[in-house]
Amino acid sequence: MIPTLPLALRNRLAETILAALHDARARGELAALATDDDAKRWLAGADGRWIALLLERARRASGALVGRPLRTPPLDLAATLDDAAVLFDAGLHFEVHELLEPHWAASLDEAREALQGLIQAAVGLQHFANGNLAGARSLLIEAGERLHRRRLLGRDLDGFARAMADLAARVEAGTPVVPPPFPR
Repeated sequence: MIPTLPLALRNRLAETILAALHDARARGELAALATDDDAKRWLAGADGRWIALLLERARRASGALVGRPLRTPPLDLAATLDDAAVLFDAGLHFEVHELLEPHWAASLDEAREALQGLIQAAVGLQHFANGNLAGARSLLIEAGERLHRRRLLGRDLDGFARAMADLAARVEAGTPVVPPPFPR
């Protein structure tokens, strides 16, 4: 898991990563950003201690998107879940939250509950990566409870729910935390 950057850099990079799902220019910018020189230029004026973290996030995102077709927005929920899976499995949990949130806000009932659980799982893992263990544990527990016995567009979320409960217990015990794959 990868910690996030300071707010302004985090948001700028997240916007670039999410744009790279559907924009060739953004995808090229992201690939270039995964190199030392471009990352240093991108950080111009910012604290240079963030270079390694910026490079890691950009490299993971760029690698996850290599070969993926560019999608035309707005995307339906099924396509968004596919993109969320790619980002989640690359350890880009903050971006998963950002990607799913508009669908959560527009959803009702079961879909809204399931999306909230997926978002809580992503945010919980991001809290863990940032060292906020209490926040991580709490959100992972809530995600597991919210996703228990749920389905979303044919995706069985129950196994993922159990994995979130297990991760919460691992966070509490101080044992290694390895996220499961995103439900497909």
